[in-house]
Amino acid sequence: MKKSNPTRYSSAVGEIWVMATFKVKYCHKIFDILGVRELMDALLYQAFAYYEINCRKLAFDSDHVHMILDMGLYSKIELAKKLRGFTGRKLLQMIPWLKKTKFWGSGLWNPAYDIRNISDMGFYERYLDKQKYASAGQKMLSEF
Repeated sequence: MKKSNPTRYSSAVGEIWVMATFKVKYCHKIFDILGVRELMDALLYQAFAYYEINCRKLAFDSDHVHMILDMGLYSKIELAKKLRGFTGRKLLQMIPWLKKTKFWGSGLWNPAYDIRNISDMGFYERYLDKQKYASAGQKMLSEF
């Protein structure tokens, strides 16, 4: 059964844009590996569609990911649990050697995360553009 964002079924109207940052456990630089980064990108967009979360921008650095999201009526804790649980579980199932060699059988994401409200959208968009693997100019394997 598909989960739904409560905003769609509520009389409340509005947007709550936040910047979410999730860091990889043990600071492993797994997003320097193109295949891992592309798979995580695809998994994040699957999670956004599944939970009906709007994503304005997404960017990776070597060991973390930044996202500008409209969190709807989800709390920050719910948002983090849904996205990190969905993506972490699927990535480590699809790439089992990563779990064995880098995470020693544990999870993908560091338990700490940062989700902050956005007051100046332009500032955060420029910040994401400066990340190592910003989505604006990133080429996918399928383009070659």
